[in-house]
Amino acid sequence: MPELPEVETTRRGIMPAVVSHKVKTLTVHEPRLRWPVPAELSALQGQRVSDITRRGKYLLFHARTGTALVHLGMSGSLRLARPDEEPRKHDHVELVMDSGYVLRFHDPRRFGCFLWLTEPPEQHPLLIDLGPEPLESGFSGGHLFRLSRGRSAPIKSFLMDSHVVVGVGNIYANEALFKAGIHPLRAAGRISAERFDRLAEEVRQILAHAIRRGGTTLRDFVSGHGEPGYFQQELDAYGRRGQACKRCGQILKEVRLGGRSTVYCPQCQR
Repeated sequence: MPELPEVETTRRGIMPAVVSHKVKTLTVHEPRLRWPVPAELSALQGQRVSDITRRGKYLLFHARTGTALVHLGMSGSLRLARPDEEPRKHDHVELVMDSGYVLRFHDPRRFGCFLWLTEPPEQHPLLIDLGPEPLESGFSGGHLFRLSRGRSAPIKSFLMDSHVVVGVGNIYANEALFKAGIHPLRAAGRISAERFDRLAEEVRQILAHAIRRGGTTLRDFVSGHGEPGYFQQELDAYGRRGQACKRCGQILKEVRLGGRSTVYCPQCQR
């Protein structure tokens, strides 16, 4: 699944061809996504996109009369193409921009969404209860410490809870916990304020670095220009079960947590 760095990489990649440009035509080839693409989305046609912002893993295309809310789902992508390039199978929504580019929403599994909002986006049910952004000032070790008191959930599950903080998905939770030296199964409520300070800093550092590296390519993800992300080459924990820890040389172990692969070092993470 595309995580926060992949979504942010996509946002930055498509902005020059979309922001401040008009949607000349909008075509829905397949409306059956996670939620049906609403007929009201046609209101975006003829409008100028004033900005593209991100909330967690959602992208928001702002226009004069509303906002398009986009989620890439499990395997989705937004890619820029030239008008003479033929649409591919699973290109479900297509925006022809007056910049000379076509923006195509590609989603083989159809778990993503492309919705149209007329109310303020922050009031939409998908966004209203989200926690702070990990790269903004509302996120800190103190925030994590306060919410964790009395919580018996494993710290990895706690960190991936979008009500606690948005956008820390499986890959980056694995990496941040490794960097912070925290065992992924440790109860969130049993972690000290000092260790949460370090964890919050590692989350910020890892996400910021992954964005600079263009995200992590696992299976389908590519940027808005069809380019792969390179952060996968630098992973310390995720996907390295049975390999030697880069710190101490111990063999990395794997457990399943919430149906997700969780890799850790039994020596370095406590």
